Amino acid sequence: TIQCITMSKIIIVAYDITSNKTRTRFSKFLEKYGVRVQFSVYEIENSQRILDIVNTAIDSRFKKQFDSGDSVYIFTSEKSSIKKYGSASLLDNDLIFI
Repeated sequence: TIQCITMSKIIIVAYDITSNKTRTRFSKFLEKYGVRVQFSVYEIENSQRILDIVNTAIDSRFKKQFDSGDSVYIFTSEKSSIKKYGSASLLDNDLIFI
């Protein structure tokens, strides 16, 4: 049986972190949940559970490591309201494993 799950919302996480060590750890953390779409931008399938995990990790693990000039933005959006061009549009193609 093949099951297809469609998520209607996504989370976009964009960040600018000066410390190489913190930036690398943060990026590796986000890779567990989403896809890198730009050097410091990730697209994550949205669910309240995932959003809670990301927010909790930022508060408990990363926030104290951020410098005063660092920034992290978290956006949630309806997938249907986002327009993608170029290679970004390829992220929505279905992939089937047999």
